[in-house]
Amino acid sequence: MQTRYLSIAVVTVILGLLVGLQVKLLGVPEEPPPPPSARAETLTKELKELTWEKEALWEEIQDLEKTVQSARQGIEQAETALRAEIEKHMMLAGLTGVIGPGVEVTLENTPGGDFLFAVRDEDLLRVVNELRAAGAEAIAINERRLVGSSEIRQAGPFINVNLERTSPPYRIQAIGNPDDLARALELPGGLVDTARYVGIEINIEAKEELVLPGYQGRPRLDFARPLREGV
Repeated sequence: MQTRYLSIAVVTVILGLLVGLQVKLLGVPEEPPPPPSARAETLTKELKELTWEKEALWEEIQDLEKTVQSARQGIEQAETALRAEIEKHMMLAGLTGVIGPGVEVTLENTPGGDFLFAVRDEDLLRVVNELRAAGAEAIAINERRLVGSSEIRQAGPFINVNLERTSPPYRIQAIGNPDDLARALELPGGLVDTARYVGIEINIEAKEELVLPGYQGRPRLDFARPLREGV
């Protein structure tokens, strides 16, 4: 009797194993693959999305390139303006050569004359001051450019200009309106008449174009310093 029940139990277990194995083998039925038309539609949609992303990235690249170009142009314009400002101030300071119309004033000692009546430093100073008052924008004496710190000083029979010895004839060149500069020197009873009266030969000649060199010395400031607002 027990043997019978045992046989039934064994058969039942085997049947259960077979059923489970069959279920595992069969599994859940897979979904059928989508039809070709649906797959094509999906790929088309993805392609459109990629195309839109590409166009958006290209527009962003163009915008960045425009920004870079604008920045580069701004830097170039700033450099050009700064360079022009530096050149302007260097020219005003007399540190660069200049060209323009003006007058050339030549002073010479009278041949065989006494040293007492020779050209002296104050004679050159008078001419320079008259030219500056008449609007001269740049002045040089015997190729030595005058600036704010220039010196015109008597040194025996010679005259030092910018600490360099010069000798007659003294050629003073000034850039400015030729008529105004010549008129200021040739006033009746003025500088020219006085110079000729004491025996100094002086000649004034208008020039359509003069070329003056820049100041060759080294400006030195020991005590002056820039004044800054709020300091």
